Amino acid sequence: MSGQTSTAPAAVVFGCAGPRLTAAEAGFFRETGPLGFILFARNCETPTQIRALTTALRETVGRGDAPILIDQEGGRVQRLTPPASRAAPAAARFGALARTDLPAAVEAARLNARLIAAELGDIGVNVDCLPCLDVPAPDGHGIIGDRAFGDDPRLVAALGRAVADGLLAGGALPVAKHLPGHGRARADSHLALPVVDAPKADLDAVDFAPFRALADLPIGMTAHVVYADIDAGAPATISPRIVAEVIRDSIGFDGLLLTDDLGMRALAGDFAARTSAALDAGCDVVLHCSGVMSEMERVAAAARPLDTDGQRRAARALAALEPADRTDLDQARARVDALLETAPA
Repeated sequence: MSGQTSTAPAAVVFGCAGPRLTAAEAGFFRETGPLGFILFARNCETPTQIRALTTALRETVGRGDAPILIDQEGGRVQRLTPPASRAAPAAARFGALARTDLPAAVEAARLNARLIAAELGDIGVNVDCLPCLDVPAPDGHGIIGDRAFGDDPRLVAALGRAVADGLLAGGALPVAKHLPGHGRARADSHLALPVVDAPKADLDAVDFAPFRALADLPIGMTAHVVYADIDAGAPATISPRIVAEVIRDSIGFDGLLLTDDLGMRALAGDFAARTSAALDAGCDVVLHCSGVMSEMERVAAAARPLDTDGQRRAARALAALEPADRTDLDQARARVDALLETAPA
């Protein structure tokens, strides 16, 4: 889009190339007015530097509460790493504890998420792309793996709720991912298009169940996965049928619906086509992560201002942000460590 045609933000979240905004990036963001931004390891050097970057990003769009996202899951998906941040455990650690002591696992997951959120608040990040509510299948690709809590949908829902509660208590918005479920995918959607051929009834009973239990979360992220028994022609991100019939209706999710990264190879077509297809399918916001200017220009050319429903959902999400609970953080760290020591190997 060539400049804002509405007071609404553009329906896009962008990354940036490095630890500091270039003049070209700042001008581009001022012109296009994205809803928000996302950070990666390439953007993160020190807490002071990251805080300056998040401040600069928000200044470009003139919104002090603009969403700034990060994937700070724990385990192998952490954009912030020691010594700048604590090394948080992977989701599977909490799942292992839950199999023997669910109340302890719920407490540990909630406290761990509150600790993550406190660190994010210090650097100006207010959205964490967590919890991962995928239910991995035995033959599923390892891209999910220990990022999932386990293969029991009820356990996944209980721990996902604990994480969401902890993030909110710590001052960060949670993101339910990857709607409506990436666990059966036998390919990494970063590299190829996964096709899941399980019957809809099985998907509904297992894969969709944790998302249905957490349908009240403020933000959700789609999966670039084809569910052949529902729509064999398009992955969820660009499938009007999946978005309307599964995510919005069957699961009941009415939060802000964000795509996974448009740069992933599961999607076909140029960036303008991907952007249009996702928004036409019913996603509220597209996500573009690379920070490559030529790609961002193509996304911006096809992006639109947030529509009325998107504005409502974005406003409701931001209204869910509360002052961070920063009490007893040292005790929380010690408690998480102590609880996880009792988890089976």
